[in-house]
Amino acid sequence: MLEVRQLALEGVYEITPDRFGDHRGFFSETYNASRLAEHGLDLTFVQDNQSLSRAAGVLRGLHYQLPPFAQDKLVRVIRGAILDVAVDIRRSSPTFGKWLALEVSAERWNQILVPKGYAHGFVTLLPDTEVVYKVSDRYAPDHERSIRYDDPVIGIDWRVDTQTLVLSEKDARAPLLADAAVFD
Repeated sequence: MLEVRQLALEGVYEITPDRFGDHRGFFSETYNASRLAEHGLDLTFVQDNQSLSRAAGVLRGLHYQLPPFAQDKLVRVIRGAILDVAVDIRRSSPTFGKWLALEVSAERWNQILVPKGYAHGFVTLLPDTEVVYKVSDRYAPDHERSIRYDDPVIGIDWRVDTQTLVLSEKDARAPLLADAAVFD
């Protein structure tokens, strides 16, 4: 069984696979293309990525790639917890600039599907958090873009003290949404 729940923005889903446990531990089928297709999510993933954040309060994002290398992302946490954020950056969308957040954690065993046309980021809620995610196109540095995590027009509530965030230099210098290249 696979639970698939549409979230507040078009195309963004929470996906929770079954987990079967016994005295040895557990087993879970964390990804099954045909089961997702049964829910109308017919995606092909070409690359898996993994990150480890040593501290709580590490913020990664908001990242995306422009066409023709735009990426769908299927994100899960194998240790720890994150607040995962998706921002609609499709200029023609009625929800352009709107965001949603979902706590994704190893304990909840849930995942988030962030489709093309969204900027994606997360902040770690626990130390030593490991995130694994699938993407539907390869990494293309010339098409990679970011948007400021604290853009006041977007107004994301990261639910942590933003004064103590740990950011990469690239994320700290990211442009505001008004100045970013986005999807038409």
